[in-house]
Amino acid sequence: GAEEPGMEAEAQELPPGCGGGGGSAAAGRAPQGRERREPPRGAAVSNGGGSELVELKVIWNKNKYDVKFCLDSTGAELKQKIHALTGLPPAMQKVMFKGLLPEEKTLREIKVTNGAKIMVVGSTINDVLAVNTPKEAAQQEVKAEENKKEPLCRQKQHRKVLDKGKPDDVMPSVKGVQERLPTVPLSGMYNKSGGKVRLTFKLEQDQLWIGTKERTEKLPMGSIKNVVSEPIEGHEDYHMMAFQLGPTEASYYWVYWVPTQYVDAIKDTVLGKWQYF
Repeated sequence: GAEEPGMEAEAQELPPGCGGGGGSAAAGRAPQGRERREPPRGAAVSNGGGSELVELKVIWNKNKYDVKFCLDSTGAELKQKIHALTGLPPAMQKVMFKGLLPEEKTLREIKVTNGAKIMVVGSTINDVLAVNTPKEAAQQEVKAEENKKEPLCRQKQHRKVLDKGKPDDVMPSVKGVQERLPTVPLSGMYNKSGGKVRLTFKLEQDQLWIGTKERTEKLPMGSIKNVVSEPIEGHEDYHMMAFQLGPTEASYYWVYWVPTQYVDAIKDTVLGKWQYF
């Protein structure tokens, strides 16, 4: 049917759809009535040649899927297809092909070719829910870390400080009790260079102040990515604690001799339940 040049031009302008917007209009104009009755998706395939389909490699979460997909389908429809393959809801998908795949454009418009690799980034609802319980998740992570390597307090960088012993003005610790943060700064602790450090929780400004002899760092609570802590061997009523100030573990700010009764309160205050929702 598409031999006459007129049809050719029309096909350029209005591609035969395979289940996409505008597809049925093109089929409606086709001279044979046949396509009108068939679902547009079938029509495209029976259009002969099958040249409208491209083979894609969809890569998600280390899984590869080989997908045949219609060139005139949109990014949004591809997301539906990926949903069927991976169980990943379209709203959670980031689909990448030379940048972020536009939902409203067809694969033909963004020049997807045969054998193209489509990267998908995203987590299923279950993964997201697992992250939404910050405390358990954080604790499991810390446990996993601890099982993986020797206790932190035996590592050289920490031994240096811990071997100095307790600071003379260390705050008293209370075992087996969780207390709220005191209104006064927590003092009598060391930082990783063995200097004295105190922590002040400025709740009304939503800041954590880390003070040393030389200066006071005022950090917005929201900028602290994580808080880890571990009891100090032989002095389990005190913890060593780290505030993660940047993207990696290298940005941990370590504080030693935190009284155990304040550890949970510090974590809850800094990580604030609210920031996960």
